[in-house]
Amino acid sequence: MKYVVFLCDGMADLKIREFDNKTPLEAAQTPNMDYYSKKAILGLVKTVPNHLSPGSDVANLSVMGYDSDRYYTGRSPLEAASIGVTLSDNETAFRANLVTLSGEGEYEELVMEDYSAGEIKTADAKRIIEDLMPVLNDEATKIYPGVSYRHLLVLSDKTVEGKLIPPHDISKRPVKDYLPKDEQILSLMKQSYEFLKDHPYNIQRVKEGKKPASSIWVWGEGKRPEMDSFLQKFGVKGSVISAVDLIKGIGILTGMRSIDVEGVTGNIDTNFDGKALACIDALREGDDFVYLHIEAPDECGHRFEAENKKLAIELIDEKVIGPVCRYLEESGEDFAILVAPDHPTPVSTGTHSREPVPFFAYCNQRERKGDLYSEDTAKKSGLYLEKGYELMEKFLKLDLWK
Repeated sequence: MKYVVFLCDGMADLKIREFDNKTPLEAAQTPNMDYYSKKAILGLVKTVPNHLSPGSDVANLSVMGYDSDRYYTGRSPLEAASIGVTLSDNETAFRANLVTLSGEGEYEELVMEDYSAGEIKTADAKRIIEDLMPVLNDEATKIYPGVSYRHLLVLSDKTVEGKLIPPHDISKRPVKDYLPKDEQILSLMKQSYEFLKDHPYNIQRVKEGKKPASSIWVWGEGKRPEMDSFLQKFGVKGSVISAVDLIKGIGILTGMRSIDVEGVTGNIDTNFDGKALACIDALREGDDFVYLHIEAPDECGHRFEAENKKLAIELIDEKVIGPVCRYLEESGEDFAILVAPDHPTPVSTGTHSREPVPFFAYCNQRERKGDLYSEDTAKKSGLYLEKGYELMEKFLKLDLWK
């Protein structure tokens, strides 16, 4: 039996006037999803407990079958694992976004212009982070380059004061009401700004019409987690495919193989074809399970881009779900697929929300009378899983079809 999860990050949404009061998922042309969902089990699943923030970390742990109350220690330790940084017991990891701050005057008077520094390319970001290392690093402080705008800060013997706010939650807003209460962290952010605001590379980026990487923004703290093996937990050999360090880190910490795909960006310009091919290759080479994560709908939601979000969903359907399912059909093996977002990212708000998300699960040996896949049809199905981490076991054991 082969299993594939198509995790369409942030795909769930609210109805939008410009789509004739449909969600992007409802408005999108998705013939492959339609074909399988009409013979599938549909339902809603709550991936984020009420007491936790609706981040992709908590939500993806849930979809992967891990109870956040037991396993979650923070976002950044998962990303640390992805880039090969092993945390000691006395170290705390943080996400350090490269962001664009606009305006003049003191740091407190600036505006969060872009949480991703214009979706800065990985090679460009690495150059900037490496220049920052001599400025910020000491015996108790280390910054490491990651992917695109997503980087890692590690502090020793650190207890964080106050709450750290994700930069994608405050797009286009003045930062003064969202700055860290922690003086050490705020000082690091200010140091980075003073160094980067007149950095020659940023001056060149502005000349080229690109957004400068004018500061780091620190958030997502956590300690090293202890994760159970996915193989031992569920009895299947698996891989993860993603452009995002967070998802790769979860895979690595749970003993799965993290498959790199050339040209993946985490956005609508990603290498959709390459992801599909990598999934097919993993299944052909003997993997029982592939968790194929696609970030593009989430990034479009954060950027208030309704048309691009709809387009991202259509590209996932055409270039990823279609080819992978054709391979599964032609392979002659029994298979099951699960299609779901991790959380909603409504384009009207530009940030994550915690509502239950729609899913459908199809098994070629257990076809059912389903429906077109959408937020509404999933709700009308009457199937609701309160504990998100139970979905994976029910999917892999085919209990959804009983």
